[in-house]
Amino acid sequence: MSYRAPLQDMQFVLNELAGLDKVGALPGCEDATPETVDAVLQENARFCSEVVAPLNVNGDREPSSWKDGEVTTTRGFRQAFQAYAQAGWQGVQHPVEFGGQGLPKLVATPCIEMLNSANLSFALCPMLTDGTIEALMTAGSRAQQETYLARLISGAWTGTMNLTEPQAGSDLALVRTRAEPQGDGTYKLFGTKIFITYGEHDMAANIVHLVLARTADAPAGVKGLSLFIVPKFLVNADGSLGARNDVHCVSIEHKMGIKASPTAVLQFGDHGGAIGNLIGEENRGLEYMFIMMNAARFAVGMQGIALAERAYQKAAHFAKERIQSRDLAGSAGPVAIIHQPDVRRMLMSMRAQTEAARALAYVTAAAHDIALHHADAQVRQEQDAFYEYMVPIVKGWSTELSVDVASTGVQVHGGMGFIEETGAAQYYRDARILPIYEGTTAIQANDLVGRKTVRDGGATAKAILAQVRATTVQLAAAESDSLQAIGRQLALGADALEAAVDYVTGNIKADIKAVFAGSVPYLKLAGIVLGGWQMGRAALAAARRLQDGQGDKRFYQAKIATARFFAEHILPQSAAYRTEIVEGAGSVLALDADQF
Repeated sequence: MSYRAPLQDMQFVLNELAGLDKVGALPGCEDATPETVDAVLQENARFCSEVVAPLNVNGDREPSSWKDGEVTTTRGFRQAFQAYAQAGWQGVQHPVEFGGQGLPKLVATPCIEMLNSANLSFALCPMLTDGTIEALMTAGSRAQQETYLARLISGAWTGTMNLTEPQAGSDLALVRTRAEPQGDGTYKLFGTKIFITYGEHDMAANIVHLVLARTADAPAGVKGLSLFIVPKFLVNADGSLGARNDVHCVSIEHKMGIKASPTAVLQFGDHGGAIGNLIGEENRGLEYMFIMMNAARFAVGMQGIALAERAYQKAAHFAKERIQSRDLAGSAGPVAIIHQPDVRRMLMSMRAQTEAARALAYVTAAAHDIALHHADAQVRQEQDAFYEYMVPIVKGWSTELSVDVASTGVQVHGGMGFIEETGAAQYYRDARILPIYEGTTAIQANDLVGRKTVRDGGATAKAILAQVRATTVQLAAAESDSLQAIGRQLALGADALEAAVDYVTGNIKADIKAVFAGSVPYLKLAGIVLGGWQMGRAALAAARRLQDGQGDKRFYQAKIATARFFAEHILPQSAAYRTEIVEGAGSVLALDADQF
């Protein structure tokens, strides 16, 4: 089946939960009018469904290929990327000064979701380019910005991030790539980088590599890393392309999923040294790279939501078409499997988790915009803290649930789901990388515990919980049985999350291993409760619309029903996660290493 963007739900979340009107009123965000946003989303949905989505299956069956250092992408990808660039989609959230549209992150977020739903392998190239742009906007010199930004934003060139090495996975202290100053402001780089997404391809004229390396006299560990721009082709003073740089793709990986996205092994300096330019100051590379990594982590969370949506659409379509067995209530003959209660349960689980994750991510994107543009410094600080707390949750929780949702999608298909021709298996295989790259779920969870909870003594987490409690009060006061039911379960979830926050902040000094033994459960608990919070808010908004008699009655009724399902089937998991965090550390650490 073809992909259909869930525009109605996207618009509902933008307007009712994320506060598009408030974001559009911010200085610098005035172009985000309802009319403009609607036009952008409608056109993006058309482009993604008609141009990008049809290439998804081909990309899985005819992956990118490598020969003699050159990568040929899947048939149709190059033309689709040129169309993507020419339409200006790379520049949606980037500055007008360099050719972008200058729209808020909140508006770009559904565009990111749609592109990834349409074709995850294709979307990875623009995602890495977005991160390159953000890093250069923040840490690049004016000359570097003028050389690279307009070409990246236009899609004429693409960008990559180069961290990982064969001996250094997530432990960047082990990075060995070296940078030697040449005395003219340039450096020569030598080393090997692996897992470089779109590190080599045929879709753009140049590839701008951002590379972590260390100079000879740099301090040991991550404090000695510097960040360099190393383009595939050197750039002349007038912006034209010069000689081929000494960075070459020596192979691409053969993968379980996202097969059309070339994951390159790049060799720097085999023929005299790859020419690079320092970004910012020496030994501050990891600080600068975190700009790119934070942007990428949010985007990967959106990939999880996007794949979950695509898997749900596929499963729902199949369930309506697949005729098998009689209705349990007694039917004259076989009926579509969507009439079976357990199929309904599976579809509701897929739908509810996807909608909750979408709502949480869009609200997080709005916080980012407010943190950047609001006139009040106190508001900016509060929203920035909210955004920083949410990023590891959006990344970690959304990607973990995408694997579960895609797996459930295979289950809805039954035996046909295990057959590649039906297409359900591709979403499962593609989803499996998402909790791994750009920082595993454990890395996101460690960040949530260490930097986002312990560092401020749980103040940000408690401030967010206060907002959750306010929503539970509203739900409890409603006349609707459904809203009250949602409120009861959300209140229990908030209790569990608060207990976890108290445990983390209260025990970090006394027993750090016990706290981190529960870090991933803590992240999942936060995702479920805060996702449930957004579903509670959504149910309240839908009830108001029903009372006012505005809009699509069936949509609002479905929104309330989906929120209640989340409350009664997903939120109760919070009690189990609380037990894991507060009481379960001992059993995690009970065995010695040699007993495994």
